[in-house]
Amino acid sequence: MDKQILVVILGMAVVTYIPRALPALFIDKMELGPRVEKFLRLIPYTAMAALIFPGILSTDSSEPVIGLAGGLAAVLLAYRRLPVMVCVIGAIAVDMLIYMII
Repeated sequence: MDKQILVVILGMAVVTYIPRALPALFIDKMELGPRVEKFLRLIPYTAMAALIFPGILSTDSSEPVIGLAGGLAAVLLAYRRLPVMVCVIGAIAVDMLIYMII
């Protein structure tokens, strides 16, 4: 690989890492209100919904129950306040099980 390309990739990595790392370093020193804290806690679930909802609509058109079951599984797991990754993996597992049965 060309040295110049490697330098560009490393530079882009540093530039994208800094704005992500700085808030994490200083968030402990900030006093946030309860509404802001609740908002920040809900961001991962909102992002998950934005990622899963289009998948529900674009599943196999001959078997729409597969997408609906996966979405319902994700909603139920999120309602139980499980981590986002558990919700996504659970929805995938439900879809795979139904796909194998049908």
